[in-house]
Amino acid sequence: MAAEGTTGSQLVNVVALLGAAVVMVPLFRRLGLGSVLGYLCAGLLIGPFGLRWFTDPQAILHVAELGVVMFLFVIGLEMRPSHLWGLRREIFGLGTLQIALCTAALTGVALLLGLPSKVAFIGAAGFVLTSTAIVMQLLSERGDIAVPRGQKIVSILLFEDLLIVPLLALVAFMSPLPHDDGGSRWIGVATAVAALAGLIAAGIWLLNPLFRLLAAAKAREVMTAAALLVVLGAALLMEVGGLSMAMGAFLAGVLLSESTFRHQLEADIEPFRGILLGLFFLAVGMALDLAVVSRDWPLIATGVVAMMLAKGACIYLVARVTRSGHADALDRAVLMAQGGEFAFVLFAAAQVAGVIDAPSNANLTAIVVLSMALTPLVVLLVRRFIHRDAEESMEGIDAADGLGGSVLIIGFGRFGQVMSQALLARDVDVTIIDTDIEMIRSAGEFGFKVYYGDGRRLDVLHASGAGSARAIAVCIDDRVAANQIAELCHGQFPQAKLLVRAFDREHALELVALDVDYHVRETFESAVIFGQAALEALGVDATEAAGVAEEVRRLDAERFSLEVAAGDVRAGRPLIIGNTAPATPTPFTTPRRESQRLDQARAGAEAEPGRND
Repeated sequence: MAAEGTTGSQLVNVVALLGAAVVMVPLFRRLGLGSVLGYLCAGLLIGPFGLRWFTDPQAILHVAELGVVMFLFVIGLEMRPSHLWGLRREIFGLGTLQIALCTAALTGVALLLGLPSKVAFIGAAGFVLTSTAIVMQLLSERGDIAVPRGQKIVSILLFEDLLIVPLLALVAFMSPLPHDDGGSRWIGVATAVAALAGLIAAGIWLLNPLFRLLAAAKAREVMTAAALLVVLGAALLMEVGGLSMAMGAFLAGVLLSESTFRHQLEADIEPFRGILLGLFFLAVGMALDLAVVSRDWPLIATGVVAMMLAKGACIYLVARVTRSGHADALDRAVLMAQGGEFAFVLFAAAQVAGVIDAPSNANLTAIVVLSMALTPLVVLLVRRFIHRDAEESMEGIDAADGLGGSVLIIGFGRFGQVMSQALLARDVDVTIIDTDIEMIRSAGEFGFKVYYGDGRRLDVLHASGAGSARAIAVCIDDRVAANQIAELCHGQFPQAKLLVRAFDREHALELVALDVDYHVRETFESAVIFGQAALEALGVDATEAAGVAEEVRRLDAERFSLEVAAGDVRAGRPLIIGNTAPATPTPFTTPRRESQRLDQARAGAEAEPGRND
């Protein structure tokens, strides 16, 4: 920074970074461009090639890499070992296929751009290493990390993080500089294996006892410090072993994923993760050398476009070969068609080893940084302007046609999924339709056959077998659509019992007016059971708590009957327990003592001077 060495310069650094982020990120999010691009542009603005408030972005980048480390620790907490084992084919099979094809294609592109063979290979290998930080942040903002398509992307990213180790070893072998007989390499391999074994051993035998001991001390700040110690300690151990810091943190998270302290750890790490990850994106923006871009702009501009297109095409091809749909394949290709932060490490190591020269390092780094900056824009443009018509979105999904079953379930969200379990347990023949394409694909991953169909259309209901169904269960969470379906089914399919999920009390009254056979408010029964559990937690006998819950159900039914009779949801309001509205209804429960006027009670208390309330 310009003021380095002066009093308070470090504080000025912090203020400048926070100020740039606070101004730019909300602005870019408001424009619909996403937070990542906001951070990158903020870094470019205040960096050595903008306002020159900072002159050493690499120093900030090294610290900011801890944001990526903490991000992967949080992801690891969600990855139980059994789940990770279930992804082994995606990690090693899909990851290997994608990386091999992309490396070959990108090397060819680099050769066509006129780069020497060694430089072309190093540039291709670096560009293959996708930015974990950017992709994970975009997936997180969309809520796609836990869905099947997101899990495949996460699996490939994990494999790429592992790939940095053999790539660095390969750079050492490619070096034209004098080197030893290989003894130090074997020492390095042994150190890496020992570090990995030590981390796994600590995770299995030490971490849980440590957190149990700290939890017993009931010192919240110590728990937070311990969480940071685990993350940074695992990262340091992997770095000492020559492995990826992010991979170490991820493994630590996996080892703690079944711990009772998992949610506490995630809550403690989250604030640090967000700040440091934002700092990482700022540092990447600062690292873009505009002087290099200006000097070699034809090569860099062509390289960015050609490499992103080639990598995206290879990723799309691999996704399609491995039976992903067009939409998922295109989404993966757009998200992962950029270089990543590990490319900086690889390029720097290659320059030190004499494999590439300084100008090549600068050009390759600029290509990677620009690809990272362009990715959020490309994702936005593809999602906004490429129209996924019905034929594309229906690929791999069957529309309702000529179906039949004893029960027709309309809507297969959380409510429909739970409701279906009772029927499937008795081997009832069910037909399920929904309009959510992604949900249908996700359900297919778990073995459910869900057909595409809009229950508001009469032709779709006929095609779904409503005419022969014994019961029709409307499980959607759209109140208006549920009423339309209920009205349609009541008039067209009288042979079927009509069961409808009610959104709330008012909706339940509307369904009664539509003469449905059964309805249930989606949160009522779970809330009653929750209240029963709360009573038991307070020490109330289980039998008594169950009786209270049953009394609440009875009184609610009485109240609902009044509301149906009056056609007004307010008609039963005086029957609500705890209601203070002026009314004299029949009470819900018999008072345990006779009522007494407060002024009389006070007078009685004053007449008894020996009484101490």
